[in-house]
Amino acid sequence: MTSTTERFAEELSATTLLRFATAGSVDDGKSTLVGRLLHDSKSVLTDQLEAVEHASRNRGQEAPDLALLTDGLRAEREQGITIDVAYRYFATPRRRFILADTPGHVQYTRNMVTGASTAELAVVLVDARNGVVEQTRRHAAVAALLRVPHVVLAVNKMDLAGYAEPVFAAIAEEFTAYAASLGVPEITAIPISALAGDNVVEPSAHMDWYGGPTVLEHLETVPVTDEPAGRPARFPVQYVIRPGNAAHPDYRGYAGQIASGVLRVGDAVTVLPSGRTSTIEAIDALGTGLGSGTTVDVAWAPQSVTLRLADDIDISRGDLIAPTAHAPATTQDVEATVCHVADRPLTVGQRVLLKHTTRTVKAIVKDIPSRLTLTAPDGGNGLSQHAAPGELVANDIGRVTIRTAEPLALDAYADSRRTGSFLLIDPADGTTLTAGMAGESFAAGAAPAPAAEDEGWDF
Repeated sequence: MTSTTERFAEELSATTLLRFATAGSVDDGKSTLVGRLLHDSKSVLTDQLEAVEHASRNRGQEAPDLALLTDGLRAEREQGITIDVAYRYFATPRRRFILADTPGHVQYTRNMVTGASTAELAVVLVDARNGVVEQTRRHAAVAALLRVPHVVLAVNKMDLAGYAEPVFAAIAEEFTAYAASLGVPEITAIPISALAGDNVVEPSAHMDWYGGPTVLEHLETVPVTDEPAGRPARFPVQYVIRPGNAAHPDYRGYAGQIASGVLRVGDAVTVLPSGRTSTIEAIDALGTGLGSGTTVDVAWAPQSVTLRLADDIDISRGDLIAPTAHAPATTQDVEATVCHVADRPLTVGQRVLLKHTTRTVKAIVKDIPSRLTLTAPDGGNGLSQHAAPGELVANDIGRVTIRTAEPLALDAYADSRRTGSFLLIDPADGTTLTAGMAGESFAAGAAPAPAAEDEGWDF
């Protein structure tokens, strides 16, 4: 007889997964919303709730502070703000969720980039009393830049605004117009009170003028459109397997995780950056034996597999295997939009390492043509480019031109968030400096500055 646990596991395996992130200004109520979502959807364990109730009483609060369910760092609890990205995993009968609760302060914009980089949906909170502020626009810009396909505007603290429909309508109209101008494809506005639970999991009795979904209902029903298996196949080689034993003396396989697309036995493939071609002779799925014949004919993203090719060619970690008919072009000149995440600045002429999938190469920052600002030249709420800033500091978003020592098989970020993204790393100590998106740009009108001269570089 199937146990309750087994039945629950079967139900989870049949549901889809949604990755989403929360963002907003300080004190807009992100952590309270997440806590309310977990609490009202019965996703909080009894001992966790007891610990929150105990901590709330120690702080002189009568009701449990649900924000403590996500603010895990001691500094976060003491200051009452979110500092780091807090990941939470929960599920309902309709869908599984990976939630990234990101900080709201401008100082931690880089953390929002981290949390939203893999998200299919972003929940941007706005305090109904304050409306759309600069940090709201910043988070909308980051969501647009990272190609997050769905954005939810959660107008929070409606209880403090008298549950007034005109307040919600004005904020929704302003934000929707701004986000649409950035290219956000889908925006859903929901009036909520995270503290009271209005329209979070259950519909609000105080806002009968609103006929749309609750936050949880929308999360459960929004289509997950980012399907990596539907894109051209990309297979970054992570490890070369050569058993070297008597049972399998000729075995040579290339292990890794399929970043996108579908691979089949018999497919003609090209190995990049060398450009050598071959065909897929066999695919060993994760857990199958080496050379035992227990292979599969087809594999798709994001499966981890080992490919065996018909030809014995030189392949190593960092190479990319792709279908010959849809192989990306290789380049040593990378133009991208980046978010600088390190405390030390990024400067023109700086030596860096560029990490793309499993490949890391030496590179130099040739130019920083512009930095993104959230105010239009006329002082409005649009975007503009500050030309030739010379450097990017922590939390800056800007355009860069990079020259790499070796060719890279980069896709445009608009085509693939996985193979169109990269990191810039400090070669001295391994610190992550910058997160980059190849080819991405905001059309803001500022002309790029002339490329800086550099001497003594041979790449």
